Amino acid sequence: MKQLITLAVLCMSLFCFSQTNEIDSLTVELAYQKQDSSKVETSLRLVKALYDAKSYKKALTYIDNTERLSKLLNHTKGIADVSYFKALIYAQNNDYYNAIDGYNRSRKYYSQLGDTLGIAKVNNSIGLIEIKRGNYNIGLQNSLSAIHIFETKNLKNELSSAYNNLAEAYYNTNQIDKSLEFNIKALSVREQLQDSIGIKLSTRNIATLYSERKEHRKAIEFYEKVLKLLNPNTDQTLKGEILPRIGAEYLRFKDYKKATDYLFEGLKFNRKINNKDGVLRALNAIGELNMELRNLKSATIQIDEAYAIAKEIDNKPELLKNYRLHKELDSIRGRFQNAFFWQGKYFALKSELDKENQPIIPILTKPIEAKPIDKIKDFTSLATQEQNEKEIIELKKLKTNSYVLGAAFLIVSIILLLTYLKRKNIIKSNRELKKRNKEIQLRNIEFAEQTKHLEEVNHVKDRLFSIVSHDLKDSISSIKGFIDLLKEDGISREEFYDLVPELSENADSASQLLYNLLNWSKSQMQNLEPKAELFNIQDVFKNKISLVEQKVEQKRIILIDESRRDFIYADRSMIEIVVQNLITNAVKFTRVGDSITVSNSDHNGKSLLCIEDTGVGISKENIDKLFQSGTFTTRGTSNEKGTGLGLTICKELVELNNGRIWVESTPGVGTKFYVELPKIEPKN
Repeated sequence: MKQLITLAVLCMSLFCFSQTNEIDSLTVELAYQKQDSSKVETSLRLVKALYDAKSYKKALTYIDNTERLSKLLNHTKGIADVSYFKALIYAQNNDYYNAIDGYNRSRKYYSQLGDTLGIAKVNNSIGLIEIKRGNYNIGLQNSLSAIHIFETKNLKNELSSAYNNLAEAYYNTNQIDKSLEFNIKALSVREQLQDSIGIKLSTRNIATLYSERKEHRKAIEFYEKVLKLLNPNTDQTLKGEILPRIGAEYLRFKDYKKATDYLFEGLKFNRKINNKDGVLRALNAIGELNMELRNLKSATIQIDEAYAIAKEIDNKPELLKNYRLHKELDSIRGRFQNAFFWQGKYFALKSELDKENQPIIPILTKPIEAKPIDKIKDFTSLATQEQNEKEIIELKKLKTNSYVLGAAFLIVSIILLLTYLKRKNIIKSNRELKKRNKEIQLRNIEFAEQTKHLEEVNHVKDRLFSIVSHDLKDSISSIKGFIDLLKEDGISREEFYDLVPELSENADSASQLLYNLLNWSKSQMQNLEPKAELFNIQDVFKNKISLVEQKVEQKRIILIDESRRDFIYADRSMIEIVVQNLITNAVKFTRVGDSITVSNSDHNGKSLLCIEDTGVGISKENIDKLFQSGTFTTRGTSNEKGTGLGLTICKELVELNNGRIWVESTPGVGTKFYVELPKIEPKN
């Protein structure tokens, strides 16, 4: 290890010596050159060397001299390059006002030269600044335009950096899909460049993004790819990070054996290399594993140790996870007062992290006042005189143009005034006519809407009786058949007990159908009036989750309750119907090993409920049918039946309570149902 450190120090010393030698050589060469274009090019090389050496103050001195010489020689490329380097230095000093001003001037000169690569470099630099300032849309537009040129010219090194920067920007703006897209592009380019470090980092990023999208199988695939790429001597920290992450992914599938293997290997390895971040991540995950296995004593030891490490190294994301584990552990043990304490700490830290993750826009500095340009000793008095004469001629032209523009403006103003006076009377007489026409149009629209509504109600009524009669006939006939068999001793007691679950399911189906039908009928007859009150939505979630616990156990679904104490203003019984329908649907369309998450949050002064699952998802074609006035249903993953009325009723009840409901879904990935409801009594 000592030999490696010595070798690294020696290489760094040689690099610094080589860099210093280049600067000295260029400085001497510049001193003996004539005032021509070759001196501009040498000076620009020196400026680049000083910028690479981070000697910004000295670089600015040469930039000023080079800019004056370039302007004297009318050397457009030199002016463009020197403006670009000046902007780079301003950006390094966080002087964004002058940096963007310099980039814009250099882009103007590059445009005159038709230098597309120069324009791309400027656009990419502006994009990075705007992203850093929090102006993500402007930043992304600039960087994307630069990438197009890099792709056209097949500049792989530039593309590798640009793709990675864009992926990070999209991640910071919570655009996970776009971030994943550009991480995959970055990985492809880095594989072509055989950039081993970049390949490992991009692969790790892709795995993390798949994990956030809850595509745990894909996450495991890419995490394992990273492990195969790691160098045992130089990538120990990365290995310490990856091992607990893979274990946590297997834990999501309840594959306890693989989860145990990876998590304990990760804990042992991170303790060995003294990586406290890795130890913390492993302990949190092992604590969660032991809670699921009901090894509560071991879970307590691991979660408590993780808590101490998280506080010591101030790892807030893992501390947040630790608060949640403490809350769940105390809830299992019945220590509800302690659980409430940890719940409070969890939401306080979560709010703090949400604020920290908001983009921070740096304060712009004032533009630097232009300094008087000293005379260059090497310039002849003749050149100075000619320059002054040119400036006087340009000033006269500007004055003449200003007089002409002033006269033209005056003439146009008079014409506009006369036109305005002439049209004033016409506009006044037309207003009354437009007002009357508008009233007639509004009445026609109202009549059309009423007619359309009546047609829809009749259509739904016809379909409703057809579906209800068919489903009720099936369920009740099945129940009657079982009872007749038992009555006539047609089946043994053991056979009857085997048929009891199916009998219960048919009874539940008929009951749910009648329950939904009753509420829907009331809403259609306009007799269902909401009785709004303030109530805690968290109580509703807990109540309705308890109703599906048996079905969740049967399908081995992971049901995560992230709800929090919050009050909404609505008819509680109606909202209970909505929540029950949405949770029941989520259970119906999830597969073994999938997860369901219920949560609520603040959104523009209202309460936003979310029921999210990682089930089979809904196609675009079927999403359009969900909330229509008709009925639509499909079989669940375990062949569960549906009434086809649940979501229609949900929509009716939510809108009766001044709310709205919508859905987002991707086939094969999962579905999110959102319900937005008021927190206070709406004003008339």
